[in-house]
Amino acid sequence: MTRSVPKAPTPDAAIDGPRDAAGTAPFDAVAAELLALETMDYATLCATWRRLYRVAPPKRVSRDLLKLGVAWKLQERTHGGLGATTKRRLNDLVHSLEHDGDVARQRTEHLKPGTKLVREWHGKVHTVVVQDEGFAWNGRSWRSLSMIARAITGARWSGPRFFGIRDARKPRAAVAPMEAGHA
Repeated sequence: MTRSVPKAPTPDAAIDGPRDAAGTAPFDAVAAELLALETMDYATLCATWRRLYRVAPPKRVSRDLLKLGVAWKLQERTHGGLGATTKRRLNDLVHSLEHDGDVARQRTEHLKPGTKLVREWHGKVHTVVVQDEGFAWNGRSWRSLSMIARAITGARWSGPRFFGIRDARKPRAAVAPMEAGHA
């Protein structure tokens, strides 16, 4: 009975990562697939799109765009796709665009409901609580931090900037999670 002894890893294996049975690294395989896209005809690119996305490609899409979409999916398989935070942010932008056609309004950071924003203005401390849909301040619900900043100061302020959440280098507000049982 013969026993096979596993080969010792080569120094390149530590650098290049794992290899398949043929000795090919996954990144080499992706590079080869990407190069093959250059020579594929339109029909083959469409079939590859269907296989990877499990849906027909958009009608009248250019060959170059098909190549980009297929290349993205091939690389995503090996290197991983978008992170959960990026996907969530993109979904928020899509929702904003569909709702009012303006993605510029979605520039501010998303704060978790229950977060308290604390700002001192002319000796008085103002506490704003982030809600699911807007903010609470002085017993009222508000749509935006800018409206609250204007009510506090009497002047037009960027709400995120006034409360110190836009520019982390110059913090103006203390942000603290809301304690359980306190409103």
